[in-house]
Amino acid sequence: MLRLVIVLGLFACAFGKALNLHDTDGNYRELLLSLNKQLLHSLETQEGLPNPSVHLALRLSNYHNHVKEDEHLNKLKNDLHNEIQSSLRNNQPVTGLLALYSLALKSSCYDLNTVVFMVTEKSETLLAQLKKVMEQEKEHVAFSHRPLTNYYQYSLGVLALCVNGIRVNNHVTHKLIKAVEHENFKHGDVESIDTYAVAGMALQCVKDSGSYTHNAAEIDLALSKIKHKLLASRRTDGHMGNEFSTGLAVQALIAMGSEESEYSISMAAMRTAARNNIYHNPMAISQTLPALQKQSYLKVKGKECLNEDNTLVLDMTDPVVPLPSDTKVAVIVEVVMSSGAAAAYQVDVPKGSSLLEALDLLQMRNVGFTFEKESSLWGPYLSMVNGEQARQSDRRYWHLSSDGTSLTEGVSDFKIQATQTITIKNTTY
Repeated sequence: MLRLVIVLGLFACAFGKALNLHDTDGNYRELLLSLNKQLLHSLETQEGLPNPSVHLALRLSNYHNHVKEDEHLNKLKNDLHNEIQSSLRNNQPVTGLLALYSLALKSSCYDLNTVVFMVTEKSETLLAQLKKVMEQEKEHVAFSHRPLTNYYQYSLGVLALCVNGIRVNNHVTHKLIKAVEHENFKHGDVESIDTYAVAGMALQCVKDSGSYTHNAAEIDLALSKIKHKLLASRRTDGHMGNEFSTGLAVQALIAMGSEESEYSISMAAMRTAARNNIYHNPMAISQTLPALQKQSYLKVKGKECLNEDNTLVLDMTDPVVPLPSDTKVAVIVEVVMSSGAAAAYQVDVPKGSSLLEALDLLQMRNVGFTFEKESSLWGPYLSMVNGEQARQSDRRYWHLSSDGTSLTEGVSDFKIQATQTITIKNTTY
């Protein structure tokens, strides 16, 4: 056993050194600046609503462009605020978005007591509304054994209340602790490392606040289990869960006071992935950049917005428009409905096309395949395929896989590089 531990330790050391070959202080700083600039550029090219997660990452960074950040803050307070208010009026669940909005405002040291929603005839502050939403989530767990949304959003809600200095109801926290205990953080059949990570930050914040008086030992056990789950999810390449969950996982380990040796391999894996442009999606960068700077969302709690570096300047760059490839790739698209009925279609697409572009080409061929999409913070996602919906309210979604392997990227990010079968399956969670 001792020999195995030594071998694993030597492997980790060698692996870390291999990944850190180019990580001088100067190179690492350039990498962080590059990611920061990518986020700032995304503010100019983003489609849809302003992204509070991007704002949060910019504000947690060591480098700032206050003019751009202030412009984005104003968009959040107007466009995103109005969207959330509309959703609340229509009784649409927005727990995660409301939580991220409050964290984004807090990261800019904005007075949240001045932010109000007119949902009914009387106005309520953002934090009062978030507290009310979390009560609804808790009640839904009580009679349905699951949140109104999901445990990822539930965890974000607990985290946002706690970071903003609001005492979290013991029963709300208790439901999250029990979900950890019963291992309820799954997306389909796969454990959600993202959810464990956000739950870890949320429960650590509650523990630090001293507000959980129900049973102090339970929260320690839950945090211990979360840490075990995160570390056990680490792959041979250093990523925890997958490339896109590692940022939150490292944030959680940092927030929970883990030794740097416990996440250094994952930090190195993120640096390598960043240099290989794996994190080209702004949402992915927004969750990774804080971790690369050894920050976590818990840092928002003590943010003072004083003496910040304000020297980050955006370079003027012309947008790069990739030319379509002359090489065609055959793609089979298999659609599996909720009933189990399946249909298959074939389409030839230019190599390097996004999955979304491939689906557009297939739909234009008028062979019976149709789809609709909706927007999210991660980009567009499929909402309806061949006339059938997969709605969050029904706890269903369209699961995407390539040759049997689940995709970790969305329809606009995943690129078609070779012949393959894409399966789109109406799945419950």
